[in-house]
Amino acid sequence: MNYQTAISFGLVNIPVLMNSAIKDNNITFNMLHKKCGERLEYIRYCPHCKKEVKTSEIEKGYEFSKDEYITLTDEDFEKLKSENDKVLEIIAFVNISEIDPVYYEKSYTLTPMKNTKAFNLFKEALRKSKKVAIARTVMRNKEYFVSIRFGYENIIMDTLYYEEEIKIQKEKTKKEVNTKELTTAIKLIDAMSGKFTPEKYIDEYQTRLRKAIDKKINGKSVHKYRGKKKLKSVNDLMKALEESLNEKTKKK
Repeated sequence: MNYQTAISFGLVNIPVLMNSAIKDNNITFNMLHKKCGERLEYIRYCPHCKKEVKTSEIEKGYEFSKDEYITLTDEDFEKLKSENDKVLEIIAFVNISEIDPVYYEKSYTLTPMKNTKAFNLFKEALRKSKKVAIARTVMRNKEYFVSIRFGYENIIMDTLYYEEEIKIQKEKTKKEVNTKELTTAIKLIDAMSGKFTPEKYIDEYQTRLRKAIDKKINGKSVHKYRGKKKLKSVNDLMKALEESLNEKTKKK
């Protein structure tokens, strides 16, 4: 994605280029016909006309009643936009700790197109204030609320889910816990605590999958993966906590 927009910061307008900060590292597969090995095609088929439909013949329809539709064109969608929809309109600044991670959807980097003085000033202000900007914008005919923050020596924008999209229900009843078990659990957390080092976290399954593909290419068979020993299960909670704590303490 390479999308032109602008940060609206009070009366300051900062043109920026938006690029996805994430790449999909998963191995993709094509669907093949098992009988002949030919790659399958995705066909848009109209059951009424009984024929394949070209992309140019497709329009967007909204079903307002059973089998009854109204259609909207690209021009209709454009007419619904305001000038402010085309920019990242900042509406507030908040502490990042106030945003629960469940609200984060997708990350983008914002880079300057011109007026780099204003961009650099805004980036430094975010870094110094340790605040996160909350803004609104429209992308691909959908309105988003986004957070804009300093990170990785860049300005990072994250699209946010709306409150109505979050399905987590708050637990209404508070359950009592055993004090000794809780104390041991906290000690275990302390023993396992460290710094967040994402470079250490490797997608082991994708690595095994790539090796399996190489074997198949070279005419070899894929063997069952024999990895770490299965974790033992301890039914007694306190015993399980104490054994886990002893094991982690020994490792440290």
